[in-house]
Amino acid sequence: MHLNKEKSMTKTNVKITPANGKLGVLLPGMGAVATTFIAGVEAVKRGLANPVGSLTQMGQLRLGKRSENRSAMIKDFISLASLENLCFGGWDIFEDNVYEAASKAKVLEQTLLDQLKEPLSKIRPMSAVFDKSYITLIDGKNKKTGKTKKDLADQIREDIQRFKKENNCERLVIVWCASTERYTEQAACHESLAKFEKALLENDPMISPSQIYAYAALMERVPYANGSPNRSVECPALQELARELRVPISGSDFKTGQTLMKTVLAPGLKSRLLGLSGWYSTNILGNRDGEVLADPGSFKSKEVSKLSVLEQILEPETYPSLYGDVHHQVQINYYPPRGDNKEGWDNIDIFGWLGYPMQIKVNFLCRDSILAAPIVLDLALFMDLAQRTELFGIQEWLSFYFKSPLAAPGLKPEHDLQVQLLKLHNTLRFMGGEELINHLGLTYYGIVEE
Repeated sequence: MHLNKEKSMTKTNVKITPANGKLGVLLPGMGAVATTFIAGVEAVKRGLANPVGSLTQMGQLRLGKRSENRSAMIKDFISLASLENLCFGGWDIFEDNVYEAASKAKVLEQTLLDQLKEPLSKIRPMSAVFDKSYITLIDGKNKKTGKTKKDLADQIREDIQRFKKENNCERLVIVWCASTERYTEQAACHESLAKFEKALLENDPMISPSQIYAYAALMERVPYANGSPNRSVECPALQELARELRVPISGSDFKTGQTLMKTVLAPGLKSRLLGLSGWYSTNILGNRDGEVLADPGSFKSKEVSKLSVLEQILEPETYPSLYGDVHHQVQINYYPPRGDNKEGWDNIDIFGWLGYPMQIKVNFLCRDSILAAPIVLDLALFMDLAQRTELFGIQEWLSFYFKSPLAAPGLKPEHDLQVQLLKLHNTLRFMGGEELINHLGLTYYGIVEE
């Protein structure tokens, strides 16, 4: 007896506006991450290196059933902006051009940067919105001034308009690459767009610089991605604005080093129903991000982002005997000699059959900006794709890239890396008119009819 035909979504006919013309990528924060990203794209364009870590450039997408043996490069399957059509700009409190900033960051070899000096030296940061009460341990001279936070938002909007016109860009995206602001709870000014705009005029101290950038971007109908744990597009007011003006937004805090490992290991433990007693994580980091995170207020933002991952993956309310009493601790220590070469240690205490204890040790010597740069590239291209596909508001299919993914109100965000990747791949199949893949596979064994 055969069951009903295996269910899969029928092919769709999604309209995607072609990625013609220049795409401007604007970056608040022109430090290690941003300059590594820009220099990397320029190096790839010149055949000096490969875009390792980028799904948009190196990823393959399976199409159809396994028996069809069909696949395609993602960049060939779907309409993405080409690297040759990218144009870069941004804001920073320091006046260094991208070549100078990248040289000081010491992420990339100077011999590589010297080959890219001409294009990188042309990119100078616009003056930034900065508030010393939100980032306490660094400061610079290249800052905007205004009577109100509404004035500052208007200046950012003028920057966006001018950059687009001067560089002949067809479209823009903004990806936040600046430092982590101090942790703040949601306030009354974040509850609605009307309250937020009133608070901008009143210089409400609960409106942060990153929220000013996000507001300005959305008002200019520019897709916005947040690479830090700052509370920006998470607040209801800005999500309301994104829906009203039909602009894509995505999650917060690039998923790079230690948290990337957690979203790989924790789902594996849960899949095998192995218990978890404790997970201790510590990092040493010597770049500007590490310097900023030495401030307890900024570290609190990062800590909240990092700590939320395990609980949402493990679902302690569903498995209280396995994950109901987990001691999860995270530390980040600023250690200047290490520079951008971060090192993370994890001690994981697990238990198995009959409660017998076991341990896992992870020592990840990673390069923070090297892991983040391809995320910036993918988010810029995918957010632009979302805009051209008329997808607006929260882009949950891009959860793959964030420590703190966004989801619709009332939904728990998905943190399992492989589930996130399946969601991303299926969204691309949906856009490209291919059937979604559910991996059931019963048609191969005569249980389900073709």
